[in-house]
Amino acid sequence: MLRRDLLFALGAGLVGSAFATDAWAGSSKSIVASSTTSVGTTFTLSAKHAPFPCEGSAYADSTVLVFVPLQARLTKSKKVDFVVHFHGHNTTSEKAIESHKLREQLRDSRQSAVLVVPQGPVNAAEGDFGKLMKKNGLLRLLEEVRETLATPRADKILGKTSLAESKAIGRVVVSGHSGGYRPAAAVVSRGGVDVREVYLFDALYGDVDAFEHFALAAKQNKIVSYYVGGVPREKSLQLADKLTNEGVLVKRERGDKRLTREELVKGRACFLSGKGTHATATYEEHALRDCLLASCLVGRGSKAWHEDKQQPR
Repeated sequence: MLRRDLLFALGAGLVGSAFATDAWAGSSKSIVASSTTSVGTTFTLSAKHAPFPCEGSAYADSTVLVFVPLQARLTKSKKVDFVVHFHGHNTTSEKAIESHKLREQLRDSRQSAVLVVPQGPVNAAEGDFGKLMKKNGLLRLLEEVRETLATPRADKILGKTSLAESKAIGRVVVSGHSGGYRPAAAVVSRGGVDVREVYLFDALYGDVDAFEHFALAAKQNKIVSYYVGGVPREKSLQLADKLTNEGVLVKRERGDKRLTREELVKGRACFLSGKGTHATATYEEHALRDCLLASCLVGRGSKAWHEDKQQPR
């Protein structure tokens, strides 16, 4: 076991023994609403460990949207894998999950993971996600989500996609659009969970050092930056050069040439030149779906995508 993995395991054990039956205990009362469609079930939670309310902040919306796709299954070790998405400025989690087609892209990736979209500052040009910017903030939220999904009420709603036997948090992938880079940088630095991959969709406006440190911290860590232009492009190319100099396997698109699926899978740092716009960066080219297909997560039925490994992403 890598030293970092051991530290996470020890930390989770120590914290869990102190708080699992108290502060992090999931409750069906946090489920405000649920809706099941052909792609899966979406829960609206009012979560204790949501970004807000937070001391010193004027924001108070405790909404966290949680989507369980129909293909979701526990790992053999009874862990729940998560995809956490941070929305950008001047929007809401509800608008983001709809307009960026987050549920559909997770469904199409065939990955067995749960999507979590916390509400940040509501319709504001701010990227401070309150309690999630603090030490172990993401750990507390994901434990609350996991335990809530294991309650009898949630289990009855989920049916065949039951997560009632879950024991722990599994692999975590973090995604951010635009101003969502700030909470993404915070959780990879001090979120308390073993984040394996980070996807930035026209979002690398700052905190470059945090993402560089993340990419260098462990061999299994992976970062993907999809940029359209402007500052995200400039800082993406700077980060690409830094990581190349550090010996990281960097894959970078130039001109109209797209990375192959194999390159997107094997690259530890992938820099994608997007054809979409800033507003559509997450979904116009199915960018999130392709990142998930190439991810460390365990898919169900994505074999054909991987077999055509020389096809462009």
